[in-house]
Amino acid sequence: MVATRPDSINKTTSHVTQITGVMDLNPQTLPNKTVIPSDLHAARDIEEQIVSAAEKLGYTEETAFAIRLALEEAIVNAHKHGNGNDSNKQITVSYDINPKRLIIRIRDQGQGFDPNVVPDPTEPNRISLPFGRGIMLMRAYLDEVTYNDKGNEVQLVKERS
Repeated sequence: MVATRPDSINKTTSHVTQITGVMDLNPQTLPNKTVIPSDLHAARDIEEQIVSAAEKLGYTEETAFAIRLALEEAIVNAHKHGNGNDSNKQITVSYDINPKRLIIRIRDQGQGFDPNVVPDPTEPNRISLPFGRGIMLMRAYLDEVTYNDKGNEVQLVKERS
């Protein structure tokens, strides 16, 4: 459990769970795009760049925390599950940030997956298993989490608060 978890997590989890699934991502091209090696150390710079930009635009400390947590989880999932820990593959991170909303897309080179078949990690028989928590955290902390049809790209949206 995250010690600095905002109270809103309990309020948003059930709402966000209702919008899960595979949806068409907005076809709009995002203005900022970076391709990094599928390496968690390489991801640190882009994570810091995005969070810093949000903070400079006046996003609260709590919102910046939510963005950082969700972005880290999405990149870990892309590296570990999508690219199979293969450092020869790449992760594409694109984003758009303005004073009202942040949109981030993370795409891996994997075969994709169906987010609807990921079991609920809070079910009693799954509580001790380490799988599915990243998706749960992204959904809890963000306003929107959607996947492309293939399941190898996730779009994260956070409204400024």
